[in-house]
Amino acid sequence: MAPISIKRILISESVDPCCKKILQENGIQVTEKQNMSKDDLIAEIKDYDGLVVRSATKVTADVINATGNLQIIGRAGTGVDNVDVDTATKKGIIVMNTPSGNTISAAELTCTLLMSLSRHVPQAAMSMKAGNWDRKKFMGAEMYGKILGIVGLGRIGKEVATRMQSFGMKTIGYDPITPPEVTATWGVDQMSLEQLWPQCDYITVHTPLMPSTAGLLNDTSFAKCKKGVKVVNCARGGIIDEDALLRALESGQCGGAGLDVFVEEPPKNRALVNHPNVISCPHLGASTKEAQARCGQDIALQIVDMVMGKGLVGAVSIRAQGDCLKGSSGYMTSAVMVGLLTDVSKSCPNLVNSLTLAKESGIKVTRNHSEGLTQGACEVEISVNGSSYRATGSVQGGAPVLLELNHSVFRQPVSLTGNLLFLKATASPQLLPSVTGLLATAGVEMESFSAPATRSGDQWYCVGLSSLLGDLGALKPLVKEAAQLSV
Repeated sequence: MAPISIKRILISESVDPCCKKILQENGIQVTEKQNMSKDDLIAEIKDYDGLVVRSATKVTADVINATGNLQIIGRAGTGVDNVDVDTATKKGIIVMNTPSGNTISAAELTCTLLMSLSRHVPQAAMSMKAGNWDRKKFMGAEMYGKILGIVGLGRIGKEVATRMQSFGMKTIGYDPITPPEVTATWGVDQMSLEQLWPQCDYITVHTPLMPSTAGLLNDTSFAKCKKGVKVVNCARGGIIDEDALLRALESGQCGGAGLDVFVEEPPKNRALVNHPNVISCPHLGASTKEAQARCGQDIALQIVDMVMGKGLVGAVSIRAQGDCLKGSSGYMTSAVMVGLLTDVSKSCPNLVNSLTLAKESGIKVTRNHSEGLTQGACEVEISVNGSSYRATGSVQGGAPVLLELNHSVFRQPVSLTGNLLFLKATASPQLLPSVTGLLATAGVEMESFSAPATRSGDQWYCVGLSSLLGDLGALKPLVKEAAQLSV
């Protein structure tokens, strides 16, 4: 797949100047026009190959269908819920975002609201400005020893957890995608929502807004919470049902709310904003100089990578073998793409979105099932940016193993655990002692050695290491190719 041609880009919102600078340095013409109406945008967009937005611009189906040669929509920030991705996909337009750019800023604001709710800081400050000195009115509570429920354990949820743990809070959470064993390493005990609601003194939400998360905190869930629970939403308006929240505040079931986002922005219904137990902000989660610089830089570099052909382009084929995997090829396909995209994609690949991200990156994914000679095996063939690799693996004794790599069948299955060094070389009596000597010089111990079943031509070998090599270049005189990884 050839690099795409992007000559003119429209930036429709206030994006950090570094975005325009990076694009222009790479030969792309940039026009900045802010505060356009929908009709203005529809009229303007016809002349551009790319569009960069933040959250205010609504890139609807009408806008997308009015485009002429639009090839990329870049969202400088987390999420793409202000973009009609389905319509863009049908027109072959790539949609990308910068999910990590505002992580720290959003997490810090969340923590600020949690602390402000605990000590009534904004209300006390306003009281002082009004000339009052009312210490009793603003009696607060310590966060130490309290339980914080985090709904959504992605990048931001993780950062909130680690920061609030420093206050001595116990962190519990829920996420349908991130495995419990992963969140446990952050100190977050994961559980179902039904188990979470009644335990929390504070709840913060960090999920995207979608049908399954709209109104996640509602009358029913509030009723299951502790009386006086405090809630924070720095994610998306609508995850907390605003009418239900107001009712919970008025009844005392909810003791306070910190809201940075609303269903309608700015909110015309001021009931929540004006409630004495609500601390509200005008969507400031990403409003720091650092976050805006990161988001502007990230989206510009992603676009430049696509233009220069550095994005992942190619094909991935997955074949399941044996009756036991007949119904599992779909799940395995998603898992393979998560592994392929994790280190190179800035869009948080997971089992739900990995196939969509692959398509946006120009990767064609196919899968099928065959009886195969090996029962319960999965074969993956990847052709990306001109390089092709094929691997066959399975599970033996509950552990994943590699059976074959690029037609090199290993004599014994390679256990996919620890530090692994893969070498492509011509069979030679000197190969093993030479590699062993090089490892010894580097202070690395060889823990295992897996050789191919055949010795003809170039074959792949696998070496288990005590630690990864600092420089693979030293292997060049000995082997044709080398790669290493930690599993």
